[in-house]
Amino acid sequence: MADVTLSSSIRSNLLSLNQTSSLVQRTNSRLSTGLKVSSAIDDAVAYFQSKSLSDRATDLTQRKDTIDQGISSLKTALTTIESAEKLMVQMKGIVLSAKSATNAERADLATQYQTLAAQVNNLVNDASYQGLNLVNATTAQLTVQFSDKTAAQLQVDGVDLRFSKFAGLSNAAATASAASLSDFNASFSSWTGVSNSVSVFDVLIEKMDSAITTVRSNAKTIGTNVALLQTRSDFTKSYVNALKEGADKLSLADLNEEGANLVALQTRQQLGIQALSFAGQQEQGVLSLFR
Repeated sequence: MADVTLSSSIRSNLLSLNQTSSLVQRTNSRLSTGLKVSSAIDDAVAYFQSKSLSDRATDLTQRKDTIDQGISSLKTALTTIESAEKLMVQMKGIVLSAKSATNAERADLATQYQTLAAQVNNLVNDASYQGLNLVNATTAQLTVQFSDKTAAQLQVDGVDLRFSKFAGLSNAAATASAASLSDFNASFSSWTGVSNSVSVFDVLIEKMDSAITTVRSNAKTIGTNVALLQTRSDFTKSYVNALKEGADKLSLADLNEEGANLVALQTRQQLGIQALSFAGQQEQGVLSLFR
């Protein structure tokens, strides 16, 4: 089959029309996807630079999720510590009341003291977040990684705030024969028969003060770590936004510009079709000479 020979003017106009159609397709694609660089074919350098920034942003977003979980874990511990402190302050108040109470009143106060001590232990043992309890064991540990490119991390060691772990408190008893804090498991039943002149209650109050001070110190440490993690979380969020903005600058299309381009290309396409029609009319003029 013989090839059709086209005149140079028709061939030139047809080539220009094909190029315009290709540009129209590219512009339509950018408008539909919002991307000027969607693959390495469009612009290899911009594509891989944008992908590198996006991948980094994704990695840091995962780190931020870990940081946020760490914040929640520490907030759980902090809330528990604050609640335990309130209970221990109540217990101290009970001991203070027992110093000047009657034997009958002391028996009731001793029961209240025991009840609150048990509640402190229950409270601390219940303070678990995703299987980690930072306030009932010194072996517990929370480690939060900030980055996959550096060794930056925060490590928080657990504390044991169970009332049974405070020396001289959970097993403390003031009995008639007690010259100091005696063993609860051995003989504690009430605080009756204790002379107002003995120093047992004063010793117990001193130990309560020491325990409360320890609890408050732990609360300060946990609070400081919460603030640090929150700062790091805010930094990571801002960093991720900056990375995404950088990636977008390399890959996103300007929709206003592409819209204007589409209008211009459609106009050029119409003109190209008209020019092709004019070139065909010239050949038809030559054909009319043979009629």
